[in-house]
Amino acid sequence: MLQKYARHICTAILGLVCALVVGVFAWMALESVTELTGWSAADNHYNLLVRGLQHGQLSLWKDAPPQLATLPDPYDPVANGKYRTGSGLHDMTYYKGRLYLYFGIAPALLLFWPWAALTGHYMFHHHAVAVFSAVGFLVSAAVLRSLWRRYFPDVGVTVVAACVLALGLATGVPILLQRAEFWEVAVSCGCALGMLALGATWRAVIDPKWRVWWVVAASLSLGFAVGARPFLLLGAPLLLVPAVLAWNDSAAGGRRRVSWDLVAAAVLPITLCVLGLMVYNYLRFDNPLEFGQRYQLAGDRQDNIQHFSLRFLWFNFCVYFLEPVRWTGVFPFASDIATPAVPAGHADIEDPFGILTNIPIVWFALAAPLAWWGRTGEDRTRLQGFLAAVAILFGVCAGVLLLFYGTCSRYEVEFLLMLVFMAVVGILAVERVLAPRPRWRMAVRGVWVLLLVFSIGFNLLEGFDHYAVQRCRLGNQLDGEGRYFEAIQQYRATLKIKKNYAEAHSSYGNTLRHVGLLKQSIVECRTALQIDPDYAYAHNNLANALLETGKVGEAIEHYRHALRTMPKDAKFHFNLGNALIKDDRVPEAIEEYQEALRIRPDDEEAHFNLGNVFLQKGRNEEAIAQYAAALKGKPGYVEARNNLGNALLEAGRTEQAILELEEAVRSRPDYAPAFNSLGAAYFRAGRTREALAEFVAALRIKPDFEEARQNIERTLPHVKKGK
Repeated sequence: MLQKYARHICTAILGLVCALVVGVFAWMALESVTELTGWSAADNHYNLLVRGLQHGQLSLWKDAPPQLATLPDPYDPVANGKYRTGSGLHDMTYYKGRLYLYFGIAPALLLFWPWAALTGHYMFHHHAVAVFSAVGFLVSAAVLRSLWRRYFPDVGVTVVAACVLALGLATGVPILLQRAEFWEVAVSCGCALGMLALGATWRAVIDPKWRVWWVVAASLSLGFAVGARPFLLLGAPLLLVPAVLAWNDSAAGGRRRVSWDLVAAAVLPITLCVLGLMVYNYLRFDNPLEFGQRYQLAGDRQDNIQHFSLRFLWFNFCVYFLEPVRWTGVFPFASDIATPAVPAGHADIEDPFGILTNIPIVWFALAAPLAWWGRTGEDRTRLQGFLAAVAILFGVCAGVLLLFYGTCSRYEVEFLLMLVFMAVVGILAVERVLAPRPRWRMAVRGVWVLLLVFSIGFNLLEGFDHYAVQRCRLGNQLDGEGRYFEAIQQYRATLKIKKNYAEAHSSYGNTLRHVGLLKQSIVECRTALQIDPDYAYAHNNLANALLETGKVGEAIEHYRHALRTMPKDAKFHFNLGNALIKDDRVPEAIEEYQEALRIRPDDEEAHFNLGNVFLQKGRNEEAIAQYAAALKGKPGYVEARNNLGNALLEAGRTEQAILELEEAVRSRPDYAPAFNSLGAAYFRAGRTREALAEFVAALRIKPDFEEARQNIERTLPHVKKGK
C-alpha cells in the first residue's frame, strides 16, 4: 500500500513539473506577438496554405503581386525587395505566377487545418510553436519516466523532477518561443515528431506484444517529420533498432533470424509518407525532389547558393558548440557571442550560442553509456539500442546543420533536445553507479545541479534577451507602417527589459522624430551611440533629427560617420545628399545621389531628388531622365510626374508636359501643385481659360497657395482680352 501511495506521489510531482513547463511555454507564446504577414492569424503563412487547401489548390490563398511577372528576374532580391518585404512575401516560393510555402506541409495537416476545421478559427504561428514544443517535451518526459521506473528505480524523484525540468527549460525552447514565426513552426514540428518517433521506438523496445504497431507508429511519426524538415529522412535507420534487437534476441534460441514484420513496419509507413511528399512536390513544381527552395523570394538568391559544404563545418561547430555568450552587467546579462571569421559563401548568423559553454548540463551526455554499466542480457541491449536511436537522430540533425550555410539559434533546438535527453540519462546513470559511494554521489550531484541551474538560467535570460529583440523588431515593423505611437510602446517595452540596447534606443529615437519630439529623439540616438559609438544606424537617425533642428553641419558629420561604417548603404548616401543640398553644396549632393543609385538603381526617391537638383540647375534633359526613372519603378508617384511635367515645360516640350500633368491631376485630384503646373502648361500653350480653371482648382484645394494666386492674377487679364 505504501509503495502504491509513493508511486502516486512521484507521479504527481512529475506531473506538476510538466504542468509548470507547459505553463511557461504557454505564457511565452502569449507574449510572442510578431507576425510577418499581418495581425490576423488567417493571413499567416501556414494558414494561407490551409486556406488554399480548403479551396482545392496547393498554392497559398494569396495572389502574387502582378509586378513580379514583369521583372526580368523575379528572384533577384534587389528587384523583388519592395514586393517581398512590403507584401509579406518574404521566404515564400514563387513559381509560374503562384505563391507556395517552401517549408513543410506537415504542420498544416497535423495542426493548422484540424484546428481551423474544429474551431472555425485560425491559429497563430506562436501558438503552434508552443503546442509542438509542449508535445516534444511531454513525450521526452514520459520516456524518461519510463526509463527511470524500469532501469533506475533507486534514484530519487527529486532528481528525476530536476531532469524533467532540464528537458523543458534547458533545450532552447524558451529562446525559440520569443520569435515564433513560420520558420519556427517547421522546426518545432520536426522536433515534436522526431521525439514521438523516439518515444514509439522506446515502446517497441520494451513492449514485445505490440512491438510491430509501435514501430509502425514510429515510422509514421518520422515520415510526417520529413514533411516538416526533409533532412530528418536521414534518421530513418533508428526505425530498425527494434528489428536489430529482435535479431539479437533470436540468438538466445540458437538461431538468429530477421524479423521481416518489424522491417516492413519500419520501412513501409515512412516510404508512403515520402512518396506522398514527392507527389506533392511534383504537382507544385513539376519535380518530385523540388521543395521550392530554388524559387524562394529570399534575402539572397537560392538557386545558385551552395547550401551545404564541408567548409562550413568547423565554423558552425565553433558557433553551435564552443562560443560563449558575452555577459554584461545589465539585465538580461546575456549578449551575443563574439563571431569567428565567417567563411566565404556563408550567410549572416542569427543569435546562435555555444551549447557546451552556455548549456553545460549537456556534458553529462558523455555519461550516458554508464546506463548499461554492470548490466547484462536484455537490459543492456535495450538500453544500448534505444540510446543508439537517440544518438542517430541527434547525429543526423547536428551533422546536417553543421554543413549548412546558415547559422541561427532556432536550428540548435533541432538537436538540443536529444542532447539534453542523453545528458539527463547520464545523470540518472551517474546517480545509480555512485549509489554505493554516497559522498562521491553528493559531490557529483552538486556539480550537475549547478550546471543545471546555470543551463536553465541561461535559457531564461537569453529568452528575455530575445523577447527584447523581437519587441524592437516589432517596433521597427510598426514604424515602417506609420503606426508610430504603437511602435513607441514596443520600444519602451524593449528598453524596460534591455536598457543597454543600442538598436532599440536608436529606433526609438527615429520614431520620436516622426512624431515631432526632436529633443527626445536626439537624446535616444546619443544614448545609442554611448552604448555603441560605431552603430551606423544611430549616426544616421541622429543626423536626421539634427537636420530637422537646423544643425546641418553636425548632421553631415554623422552621416559621414555612418558611411564610414557602412559605405554601401544607399539610404545613408541619399540622406547625406539631402543634407548637402541644405548646406548649398550641390555638386557633392549630386555625387551622393548618384552613388545611392549605383548601389540601388531602383531607388525612386533618389531619382526624384536628383531630378530636382538638375531641374533647379537648368539641366532639364537630365532632370527628365531622372523623373522618368522614378516613375518607371513607381507609376503612381505624382510628385515625380508633376516635376516631370515641369521639366518638359522648361525644355520647351509643352504638349508632352500637358499629357504628363493631365495624368498627374487624374491620378491625384487633391494635389494642388499638379493643378498649378498644368495651368502653367496650358498658359504656355495659349489655352488661358483652361489655365485659369486649373489655377483656381489649385487654390481651392490649397487656399494659402500663393503661387497659384499670383498665377490667377497674371492670367485674368489675358482671359478678359480673350487670349
